[in-house]
Amino acid sequence: MKDQNGYNVRAVERALQILGCFDDEHPEQGVSEIAQAMDLHKATTHRIMTTLLNYGYLERTADGQKYRLGLAVAELGYKVIRRLDLRREALPYMTQLAQQFDEACDLSVFDHSAVFYVQVVQGHHTLTIAAAEGQRLPAHCTASGKIMLAFLPPERREASLSQPLASFTDKTITSRSELEQQLESFRQQGYGLDDEEYEAGIRAVSAPILNRDGHAIAALGMPGPAGRMALDRIPEIAGALKEAASEISRRMGWMV
Repeated sequence: MKDQNGYNVRAVERALQILGCFDDEHPEQGVSEIAQAMDLHKATTHRIMTTLLNYGYLERTADGQKYRLGLAVAELGYKVIRRLDLRREALPYMTQLAQQFDEACDLSVFDHSAVFYVQVVQGHHTLTIAAAEGQRLPAHCTASGKIMLAFLPPERREASLSQPLASFTDKTITSRSELEQQLESFRQQGYGLDDEEYEAGIRAVSAPILNRDGHAIAALGMPGPAGRMALDRIPEIAGALKEAASEISRRMGWMV
């Protein structure tokens, strides 16, 4: 196979390299700085940067002296992100987690004060406990729902907690102030727990999938019978879920 670099168009290559010069340490740069960094003639650099400016890939700073990345770069990034499928990206991690702990692993999103399950990978136990794909469960008493509440923007969390909190078992938290204290604890530790709060005898742990603003987009959860999901087992499972959720966030382009 021929070296693909041999097909590079020099002007395009230079334009891409110029865009690559802008980073967190150098968000704004002038033509002279870019020319020096790339060892290019200033006039050549100016022509390429003007073309990028005209197409929205660069924009001028307020004083007109320097340049920074333009919205067209962000729009391209968002197109890539939209093309990626959350379920497809999460499935390998969910399969690995289900095999590692021999319990079901689920993926859910937040939907109007409820948890909507979009993917479930079963474990190998004869007795398996898992929500069904397409099922909606209350957020305030499920592990995935509570961890997403903990990491939602304040206004969305407020809208959910302003509604009455229904009781499902004698362990369901129905006091808003008590639930808010628990959510703050979950936010600090980075994972959520449902200790037989939705269904007696069922315990679950979850970790949030976060965007760049630190808000929950989805959650990975692992439920099981309380006998198998012993409390001393929770930290190990939670650690694995947190690591997988972070990797999914990065794969989706949501975390830097």
